Amino acid sequence: MSPALSDHPAFLTRLEAAAREAGEIAMRYFRPGALTAAAISYKGGGSPVTEADFAVDRFLFEKMRGLAPEAGWLSEETADTEDRLSRERLIIVDPIDGTHAFTRGDERWAVSIALIESGRPVAGVVHAPAREETFTAARGHGAWLNGERLTIPARATLAGARVIAPRPLHARIAALPQNIAIAPRTPSLALRLVDIAAGRHDLVISSPNARDWDIAGADAILREAGVGLEEVEDGEITYNRSSSKRGMLVAAPKSLIEETRNIARTVSEGIDWS
Repeated sequence: MSPALSDHPAFLTRLEAAAREAGEIAMRYFRPGALTAAAISYKGGGSPVTEADFAVDRFLFEKMRGLAPEAGWLSEETADTEDRLSRERLIIVDPIDGTHAFTRGDERWAVSIALIESGRPVAGVVHAPAREETFTAARGHGAWLNGERLTIPARATLAGARVIAPRPLHARIAALPQNIAIAPRTPSLALRLVDIAAGRHDLVISSPNARDWDIAGADAILREAGVGLEEVEDGEITYNRSSSKRGMLVAAPKSLIEETRNIARTVSEGIDWS
């Protein structure tokens, strides 16, 4: 086993350095409050992708090949192959999570990287260079934001909680007896999730069809911060499956995750997500 991979905190240091360097590449194209300098194209579903996404993806692929040669690879901007399914370890990358925000000069985007072992995240980085924030975690060694340890959210009940949720659910959530408030939506799903650990809101409900690269880095951080991330129907998440697509997701302090799943199931009943 590679010493870098067997020592998760040591590997995390290298992972963070790679994420920061990737962020520097992306920032060459980022224009605060203005249209990106990067060329923009569009995928089949209409979502944007830029030359910055591809530049960061190429950099991280080569960097991870040097740092974790035995690990498989899964990235939003690289064609997926079945080779990764036979690997015990996997690197999951979103070169720029929140590309639409990135293109219009909104600082709420991030570089997300996770190391997966046996289907579980053991190290992760969510680096938001335009916000000057870096979330990191390694299994058993805590979660951190800019070098400050993140503590387990001290919320005993959902009463008065703040949630980020899809717009079609807002009215139904507002009608719940728990008096749950709608918090402003962050474009990057990775940042939406880790911001729970930073205490900026309490819950996240995400519509179906997120992909593993959207959530893996954040999942590593949430686990160490005492926050659960689960699928509404299938429960706890494992990675390196043949499909990277996810159903509806919820994130909440672990003591409240089951109640949050039940609420998400209730308020989404009959919603057409197509």
